[in-house]
Amino acid sequence: MRNLGWLRLPLIGTYVFLYIPIIVLVIMSFNASKMPFSWGGFSGRWYSTLMNDELIRQGFINTIIVAVGATVLATILGTLLAIGLARYTRSAVLEAYALTPAIVPDLALAIGLLVMFSAVGMTLGLHSVLLAHVVFGMAFVAAVVTARLGQTDPSLEEASRDLGSSAVGTFFRITIPSLAPAIVAGALLVFTLSLDEFVIAFFTDGPSTPTLPIVIYSMVRFGVTPEINALAALLLLVSFTVVIAAQRFTRITDAV
Repeated sequence: MRNLGWLRLPLIGTYVFLYIPIIVLVIMSFNASKMPFSWGGFSGRWYSTLMNDELIRQGFINTIIVAVGATVLATILGTLLAIGLARYTRSAVLEAYALTPAIVPDLALAIGLLVMFSAVGMTLGLHSVLLAHVVFGMAFVAAVVTARLGQTDPSLEEASRDLGSSAVGTFFRITIPSLAPAIVAGALLVFTLSLDEFVIAFFTDGPSTPTLPIVIYSMVRFGVTPEINALAALLLLVSFTVVIAAQRFTRITDAV
């Protein structure tokens, strides 16, 4: 086994390739210089500037509204979809159709949603972005929950009903607790995808309600600024916080 230590080199190289740019970005977010990649001393001025930027602040609020709304709706609908497919239909065709939004290219899905919204006369705004994110988000939740359902014992639900519990009681006392880790994982996945999703939001959003990725795109077209580094660092902090919270919740649920 000692002779196989060199196999760790590709793993180490992958981690270096992925995380060194992130570390550099976080360090440069505290750069006092106006040049984004020329160190001029330590300073938190760009975080203060970022907080006072009305466009970025409103874009962040819009993004959080869409991400939270899409997470709640997609998690509920995706969980119910997965249970329906696994417990009541068992159709490979229906399952393939249900998971299609997760594998269709973002560009094709965005154009299709834009055409549909135009056909029904829907105005574009945060509501259209929210609906678009729910469409692809519920497919990811359904995929995660379906995998979990394959590991659960359906006889527990049958035993619950045999002992006199109603279908609703069995659903909330047996089914949901057994699927809780997958539901949390699916919700986390939808939140992170919605938080930084650009292509679908670009096609389905209105001009007066840009989400944060669209705001960032409009800023970086003319070059990266120190504000972008600070904003990216804050987004990393939000993502890490959500991941850690989800992991702790999953461990608690598994222990119970």
